[in-house]
Amino acid sequence: MEIKLSDHFTYRRLIQFVMPCVVMMVVTSLYTVIDGFFVSNYAGKMAFAAVNLIWPFLQLISAAGFMFGSGGSALTAFVLGTGDEKKANEIFTMLVMVLGVIGVVISAVGFVFMPQIAVILGADEYLIDDCVLYGRILICANPLFMMQNAYQSFLVTAERPRFGLGIAIMAGLINGLLDFFLVAVFPLGVWGAGLATALSQIAGGLVPTIYFMRKNKSRLRFVKTRMDFPALWKACGNGSSEMMTNLSGAVVSLLYNYQLLRLAAEDGVAAYGAIMYVSFVFTAFHFGYAIGCNPIVGYHYGAGNEAELKSVLRKSLFLTGTVGLGMTAAAELLAGPISFVYVGYDPGLCQMTIQGMKLFGLSFLISGFNIFASAFFTGLNNGMVSAMISMLRTLVFQVAAVLLLPIWLKLDGIWLSVVAAEAATLVITLGFFVVNRKKYHYF
Repeated sequence: MEIKLSDHFTYRRLIQFVMPCVVMMVVTSLYTVIDGFFVSNYAGKMAFAAVNLIWPFLQLISAAGFMFGSGGSALTAFVLGTGDEKKANEIFTMLVMVLGVIGVVISAVGFVFMPQIAVILGADEYLIDDCVLYGRILICANPLFMMQNAYQSFLVTAERPRFGLGIAIMAGLINGLLDFFLVAVFPLGVWGAGLATALSQIAGGLVPTIYFMRKNKSRLRFVKTRMDFPALWKACGNGSSEMMTNLSGAVVSLLYNYQLLRLAAEDGVAAYGAIMYVSFVFTAFHFGYAIGCNPIVGYHYGAGNEAELKSVLRKSLFLTGTVGLGMTAAAELLAGPISFVYVGYDPGLCQMTIQGMKLFGLSFLISGFNIFASAFFTGLNNGMVSAMISMLRTLVFQVAAVLLLPIWLKLDGIWLSVVAAEAATLVITLGFFVVNRKKYHYF
């Protein structure tokens, strides 16, 4: 049974609608996880450290895709909720075109200056060659990867989340199979891992582009359009929280790497890489749920359906808390086996990773509430509050924590930084819900 944005969402219907988005985000997060596994086990920990060192920059330049996707999908869903499907498609087409141009420009500049960027990130003579090689390969696919990130949200608004899931699975299979052949079977190391990921990202961005270019039965398609600067600014404002999440995440990762190089040398960066792979997969559940809920909130807000907003909020808080509890338990119980998979060849590094993962894993209990809250306000077209939540959890509080906690707790302070940041953000988030309750009537 096909689920529409205009439907009433029971628990079952809500889970059915968002589940493709959840799986899609999990599969997408596996890009770097798979690369990390093959690079670490077949190319060694120095190559593994190099990939993890350059990855924050690649994450940084892809952030615009999430901004256009999340903010644009909220805006188009709102316009669809008002009944103006023609305008919604014009906005959608314009946003994708602008994103494509931005992606090409950013990628060209990044390719030229990749050696200088690697040095700024902390690459020494042992890491720089692999950093530059991996970075240049992936940046060639970046324009389509940015579009793939945006399509993840737009396909939900188009009421085709399962199609988005299929694309993510296809891209993930391409990445995994090519990693196996290019790194494990043919020992091409970092070059093979980068090529595998780049080709999967190209496929993930190209297929939905072709879909929207052709006649389709979804609520969105490419149409003749023109520049609409008010809509562009609105979409960017709506999606600024997602942009902030990715920008801040990249900046904070650089700071983490700096502190880890200072306290634990290359082993610290390698341990952090393994922990972040777990974090990518676990938080992908929360981000996937947020992407799935965003258009629902936007549509019913545009339609003036306050009762459905209340219902979705109540159900979402319960589901987020339940999943977060399960994730934290899994992180504590599986820290040993997961660490062994990535760095089991080095007992000292493995023990460092286990300790870090157990402490870092406490954050999964809290982070889901903050991620959902940011997406909820994005759906309400309140980019200011959404961006504030994202900025606090991914930048302000994390920077403060990662600089201060190691003074007293040394290496453990780095692993606990994200826990402290999420807890502090949750307090502020609750305040935003209370302050804005009369404006949106969600409780």
